[in-house]
Amino acid sequence: MSEKLRVGILGGTGMVGQRFISLLENHPWFEVTTIAASPRSAGKTYQEAIGDRWKMDTPMPEAVKNIIVKNVNEVEQVASEVDFVFSAVDMSKDEIKAIEEAYAKTETPVVSNNSAHRWTPDVPMVVPEINPQHMEVIKYQRERLGTTRGFVAVKPNCSIQSYAPVLTAWKEFEPYEVVVSTYQAISGAGKTFKDWPEMVGNIIPYIGGEEEKSEKEPLRVWGYVDDQKKEIVPATSPVITAQCIRVPVLNGHTASVFVKFKKKPTKEQLIEKLRSYSGVPQELQLPSAPKHFIQYLEEDNRPQVTEDVNYEHGMGVSVGRLREDTVYDWKFVGLSHNTVRGAAGGAVLCAELLKAQGYITKK
Repeated sequence: MSEKLRVGILGGTGMVGQRFISLLENHPWFEVTTIAASPRSAGKTYQEAIGDRWKMDTPMPEAVKNIIVKNVNEVEQVASEVDFVFSAVDMSKDEIKAIEEAYAKTETPVVSNNSAHRWTPDVPMVVPEINPQHMEVIKYQRERLGTTRGFVAVKPNCSIQSYAPVLTAWKEFEPYEVVVSTYQAISGAGKTFKDWPEMVGNIIPYIGGEEEKSEKEPLRVWGYVDDQKKEIVPATSPVITAQCIRVPVLNGHTASVFVKFKKKPTKEQLIEKLRSYSGVPQELQLPSAPKHFIQYLEEDNRPQVTEDVNYEHGMGVSVGRLREDTVYDWKFVGLSHNTVRGAAGGAVLCAELLKAQGYITKK
């Protein structure tokens, strides 16, 4: 029997599900043993269910090709075969909430890429380098669900990864007002250029729900566990206003950011804080953790998607063009990989943290 934890992927046929499967190939701790998807894919091998829709730039791992896809709605059966699951299901918010809690109630931890539970007060929403202590709220969630090992944990929206870590590194200078514009890749909508030819040479100045997430989710990540209320209480500062734009790029969300600080840092101080920033994943040397979370690039024309999106295998954040501003104090450009750090990779790192903290164990 393998010592690795048995992993199920809920929604394994979609783009994020495929990314989970490609990232978990040869993972030292986790092994994909079960894939669940919609009833129309159930009963087929994974390779048959995907057909010509494999969207990764690496080949489908041999180990998953002949796994028979299960019906994601058959919760008890899927849960009986795994130690925990990653969730990337494509359903309505209410359906996602219900199915993720149903899996948790079978005593199966759920690490979700979906947004449905991001504002459930006792569900931790974690960037492992920023707020690993939020996992402590799981004990209160288990009380509510009546479970001993089952729970739901989520990772935040992909777009905040290109600037929230930067603002976290600068916390001691007290940023209090932030303007951010994100330029977001089409893979964030689960698309390639083959699926979405009208995006070639085009920009769409609207992504449904994205601006609210970009403004509010960092505050929840910067919040704290309130033991009286048994929930996460969001921070109230800095105030963030956002615009989110879809651009003709396959992978990589870029952010243009303006910041006001209560304390007045120098450029050298700001860059030093970025380069030296690290967290629990680096201390614990978790398998998916970047060695250096944030890189600062001196060149005027960086970060660029083509040059920098795969920094630290897509798990790092690239920052450049830090300069003083005439209205705000400082401005910069950030870049992160939206389907690696921003989606499946961020969730895998959360699962590694949960295993290291003792929340995910063998059944």
